[in-house]
Amino acid sequence: MLDAQQWLQTHFSDGCNLNIKELLQYRSKTALIDLNPRRTIQAKLAGSYVTKTKGRGMEFDEARHYQPGDDIRAIDWRVTARTGKTHTKLYREERERPVFILADFSSSMYFGTQLLFKSVQTAHLASLIAWSAAKRGDRVGGLLFNEHEHHEFKPLTRQKAVLALLSGIVDMHQAQKKEPQKAPHAIHQTNPGYFSDACARLRRLARPGSLVFLISDFMHLDDIATQHISRIARHCELVAYQVTDPFEHELPKVSVPHNVSLTDGFNSQTITLGEEKTAQQYASAHAQMSDYIRTSLQKCMVQHMEISAALPLEQQLNGQTRRTGRS
Repeated sequence: MLDAQQWLQTHFSDGCNLNIKELLQYRSKTALIDLNPRRTIQAKLAGSYVTKTKGRGMEFDEARHYQPGDDIRAIDWRVTARTGKTHTKLYREERERPVFILADFSSSMYFGTQLLFKSVQTAHLASLIAWSAAKRGDRVGGLLFNEHEHHEFKPLTRQKAVLALLSGIVDMHQAQKKEPQKAPHAIHQTNPGYFSDACARLRRLARPGSLVFLISDFMHLDDIATQHISRIARHCELVAYQVTDPFEHELPKVSVPHNVSLTDGFNSQTITLGEEKTAQQYASAHAQMSDYIRTSLQKCMVQHMEISAALPLEQQLNGQTRRTGRS
């Protein structure tokens, strides 16, 4: 059983705030995640070494019979003329490619009931991905955002790129915690489409052939954001990590029913813990939201995975690699 306090101390964290020291811990944990390409990347990339993946890289691999959907620009006219049948060229995809991280640090991410805030788990996961990409020799970039601002980091190689991204994450996390809090309806009125705006920026920044990670609770996923994500997925490999907290799945179980008051600092509500009907309604509402998020992302051809803020990444990713299919 996890000793939360001991784990936090070992990882230089308090679960709520963020510092660069805890993010540096993931430099030695890169084996937790696999960044190898899972599908053909449709892009012309120049890199330092090649993989077995056949895509639109710079090194010719072979010619094969043309298939519906192949790029007509890749037709090998010499082989076609010689054989009388249309052939297309295949290339080896070069390994160095941009790895782009979209990290959500909006207000809904600053919540946690057991181990970490969702925002802190987001930072940990982003750090793990960044260090893993750097170890592979890939370029690392990112887009960090909340309701008020966004920061862009162009994909670059070497350790400096990772450190710049992690410093940006720490700065944004601290700034958001210091930001004067507004009521949820006020945020929605002043910037109702901040999540879709971030996806629109991502669409501009993520070059074809990139491996893109979306880290968020996706509470503000809407049709506009889905459209942007779908278009990005046509030319990039997308992986979505939905960060959740156990309290969002179901209400705490208690032996004796009693009323509790809840507030977000502006609005108050009273619910009854231990009441079966209330618990079922709460769980049902969350299940519907989760199903909407999962279905929407799957329609965009995005691999969807859930990450809990209540458990260390080591317990959730240890020995696991990204699945080849869509979850």
